[in-house]
Amino acid sequence: MKLKITIFAVLAFASISSFAQFSLEGELRPRTEYRHGFGNLIPDDTDAGFGISTRARLKFGYKTEGYNLFVSLQDVMVWGENRQILPFDQNNSFAVFQAWADVKLGENWSTKLGRQVIAYDDQRIFGGLDWAQQGRNHDAALIKYSKDKFKLDVGLAFNQDYSNPTGFISQGTAYNTTGFFSYKTMQYLYMKKSWESFTGSLLLLNNGFQKFDGDVADGTSNLQTIGSHLNYKKGKLGLAGNVFLQAGKRQGEVDVKGAYLASLDMTYKTSDKVTLGLGAEIISGNDADAGETSAFFPLYGTNHKFNGFMDYFYVGNHANSVGLFDVHASANFKLGDKSGLLVKVLNFSGEQELDSGEKSLGTELDLVFSTKLKGAALKIGYSQMFATDGMYELKGITEDAAANGQNWAWAMLVIKPKFL
Repeated sequence: MKLKITIFAVLAFASISSFAQFSLEGELRPRTEYRHGFGNLIPDDTDAGFGISTRARLKFGYKTEGYNLFVSLQDVMVWGENRQILPFDQNNSFAVFQAWADVKLGENWSTKLGRQVIAYDDQRIFGGLDWAQQGRNHDAALIKYSKDKFKLDVGLAFNQDYSNPTGFISQGTAYNTTGFFSYKTMQYLYMKKSWESFTGSLLLLNNGFQKFDGDVADGTSNLQTIGSHLNYKKGKLGLAGNVFLQAGKRQGEVDVKGAYLASLDMTYKTSDKVTLGLGAEIISGNDADAGETSAFFPLYGTNHKFNGFMDYFYVGNHANSVGLFDVHASANFKLGDKSGLLVKVLNFSGEQELDSGEKSLGTELDLVFSTKLKGAALKIGYSQMFATDGMYELKGITEDAAANGQNWAWAMLVIKPKFL
């Protein structure tokens, strides 16, 4: 069935009039991982994980003077997930990753409708999460304005599930999908202005989470996220900072008060082959009473990009916890014309004390080597977590029960052919 859909789509697009510009691209991204402490501390008596997954995408683009159309089909395949000659996909991971139309409304105005990636600035609050094989998307409508060096987006979303085929018509619009801050409604305003060496943006975001009174839908809990991203770059020096606040109510009617995120990063290019980085980020933790929280959560960002590649914080975890203070330093080496090496060290502490009074959580080392091949790219990574007493307490495992080495290694090949 998947093959028939794909073939039909290709033929349909290929038959379009030559008055438009049609593009057809693909992506094949196999990745193998060795996991011995990725995402959490692994016990000493637990075997390491090892596996291979592949992301395959087929992307169709169609441009006219009046609109742009884009469709991206994807499947995420774990090697061996299907038994031999299985007549269906065990994982059921085939999906329409993106399907949107960007319609011009006049000079400088357009509207983008459909399933799409929403990503802004350094992707701290909104990001495509491209590291995850499945990626991140939103079903939304955007009204967009762009002129010179000013950009304005207004985003709107209303999510609904049809678990009951007649529920949409006769039983209201209860939204039963939960987890990972899945929202029923979303409204946001994003503005960005660029100058010669400086850019600044402002984000005003409201997410509505479905409330229930028993089994009956009862409105939404609304969480507001407000903040700014600033970026300065001149010559060899670069500075970037984030300041965000959260208030309102999370899922489950949890009051959010005084939640914040603040960061500052500096890069300095010492030569054509070496760029150094230094930065810090603080994210508030929970010190509120029961039924309340002062913990910030970065919602729909590319969280793998921040706070260490081993994903110990804010990647489906660490919500409503002690927060985080992350100090990090990095060096990016250019190894010839086609290769590079990233070395990054991060030191973690709780923004608040744990029950024992401990704050120190540990140090992580991240290494990523990348090189360009003919028509492809290869990336290889290794990470090591050096946990301290606070990390064992936070993750709920004693040091004696945990494995001595907490590490993670991976290799990924990226091929992106352009067929048309």
